[in-house]
Amino acid sequence: MCRNIKTLFNFDPPATEEEIHAAALQYVRKITGFNKPSKVNDEAFNRAVNEVARISRELFCSLETSADPRNREIEAERARARNAKRFGTTS
Repeated sequence: MCRNIKTLFNFDPPATEEEIHAAALQYVRKITGFNKPSKVNDEAFNRAVNEVARISRELFCSLETSADPRNREIEAERARARNAKRFGTTS
């Protein structure tokens, strides 16, 4: 599950709210073991997701780097190449 969480810092354009929320959701799913919480746990689960997303946004705003922002398309191509090398091509 957590393997799906991608690096979101220092990209141009910056990470969207949806990307940050999706990463927070994956994190909370992983640590709770719930894919979808029961009704009794739903409020606490959603609150945790929202808090993790909020703290992640705050973190991104406070971090500094001298590195140039990464290009999403180039990073996606690199990931595809790593996957092809690791798992072989499916052509």
